[in-house]
Amino acid sequence: MKTIKICSNSFQAVLLLLIIVASFWLNTEAATFRAYGRLLRAKKHPPRHHHHKGCEPGKLHASHECSPQESHRNKATLTLNSFEKDGDGGGASSCDEKFHKDSTLIVALSTKLFDHRKRCLKQITIFGNGRRVNAKVVDECDSSRGCANNIVDASKAVWKALGVPEKDWGQLEVFWSDA
Repeated sequence: MKTIKICSNSFQAVLLLLIIVASFWLNTEAATFRAYGRLLRAKKHPPRHHHHKGCEPGKLHASHECSPQESHRNKATLTLNSFEKDGDGGGASSCDEKFHKDSTLIVALSTKLFDHRKRCLKQITIFGNGRRVNAKVVDECDSSRGCANNIVDASKAVWKALGVPEKDWGQLEVFWSDA
């Protein structure tokens, strides 16, 4: 009977340890900006960071509502998009309600970077593949519909200007800034 009690106590200790580790992991996960679509706790940001209503420090929010703080050069993922009428970009661009040729240096920015249309029709500079190119912001890549928080969705012309071989088009880690 003593052996059973010792095993039972060992089992309880292991179970308690697993609960403590899981609790710590969940608290750590909730305190960071990670995957899209989770409820996360906002961190305090320096005064330059613009918050959406749901991004108040210490409050829960959907992760697509907050993005990393912007600086002189912002890290992002460059993706490929067609802004033409029958392209994969969907409807007309939200900044000017027009379609654009793939040969034009244009981009769509994820919701937070788009900044409530403040970057509409403005130029940004993209740094990637050892080159840089200026492109006009013509659309939003809606983060509430699956676009990650740090996306620069670019036309074929942007990829060509950065000198990326066509076989490698799709995703590329880049930096960008307002031009």
